[in-house]
Amino acid sequence: MSLTLIQRDDCHLCDQAWEQLAAAGVADFASLWIDGDAALEARYGARIPVLRREADGAELDWPFSGEAVRRFLAA
Repeated sequence: MSLTLIQRDDCHLCDQAWEQLAAAGVADFASLWIDGDAALEARYGARIPVLRREADGAELDWPFSGEAVRRFLAA
């Protein structure tokens, strides 16, 4: 399954999201950095980190746990 973690530089919540992805056994995902992109900042600025499932565009907003990530992947 193709996943993207939408994040920004120097974001402690994004670091925590990486930990939760690891806890869920997710080792392969793309990163989308919103820094410097006005459109992405407007869409995701206050929501990051966000995990997006590329197959259907579904998004899981922070905060999420490893268990929430596993449920998101199974949906």
